[in-house]
Amino acid sequence: MQGRLSPAVDGKIQFFPWATWQQEFTLAKQNGFASIEFIFDFDQYEKNPLWTNEGIEELKKLIADTGVSLDHVCADYFMVRPFMRVSEADRQSSVEILKKLIIQAAQVGATGIEVPLVDNSRIHNNEEASVVVSSIQAVLPLAEQYKIEIGLETSLPPKNFKALLEQINHPLIKANYDTGNSSSLGYDTTEEIATFGQWISNIHIKDRVLGGTTVALGTGNANFEKTFQALAKINYAGPFILQAARAADGDEIRNAKHNLKFVQNLINAYLQ
Repeated sequence: MQGRLSPAVDGKIQFFPWATWQQEFTLAKQNGFASIEFIFDFDQYEKNPLWTNEGIEELKKLIADTGVSLDHVCADYFMVRPFMRVSEADRQSSVEILKKLIIQAAQVGATGIEVPLVDNSRIHNNEEASVVVSSIQAVLPLAEQYKIEIGLETSLPPKNFKALLEQINHPLIKANYDTGNSSSLGYDTTEEIATFGQWISNIHIKDRVLGGTTVALGTGNANFEKTFQALAKINYAGPFILQAARAADGDEIRNAKHNLKFVQNLINAYLQ
């Protein structure tokens, strides 16, 4: 996940690293990472390189020079400006933001945009779910045109998440699965993957304690062995994005390399 190869700022776990985003492509290449999931935050979004013509050109050059791809965009913008619990004008504004983001993401070779529906943007009831469905459906023609998948990350129980995906019922609508958020909510990873695994197109690797915050991989409530066993049963072959806790000692590069090895060992054990 973008920012994890840069020093933390103000104690934040995740943010767009304004001062170091270019260097992260080189650091990713040097440390064995094939891809960076690019963050599109609400804060100063109009200056985000993914949003400007100049930024797009710079991203294309970085991708070409390093061979590190930008396959997915994590649209944290929608955690601050969700589609529901807002005025119709604000909802429409968010829909338009997602439409432009589809166009911009396609220009740098991305295949998917993730829309977080967790924390401030979580779905509370069927009415809010309907608002999300109509908002996502509004961007589908553009997603089809540019061949961009929309991955939904929710805090819904597995059967409810499956129902949401079935309601939209479109091949470009996918699920983003987050191992840490799942563990913090107390969900059973085997049940989740068995229920909506056919929609999973991208996985965030994270560990969290039950009802609590992000912690170092292997020290929280995420059951990675069960997760990878379940993924093997559905023949998952998509990407894994490290969205893990920050380094306790501030050495983010060493932490990232440790986390990469952690995931590689799981892949070798269960998915080879």
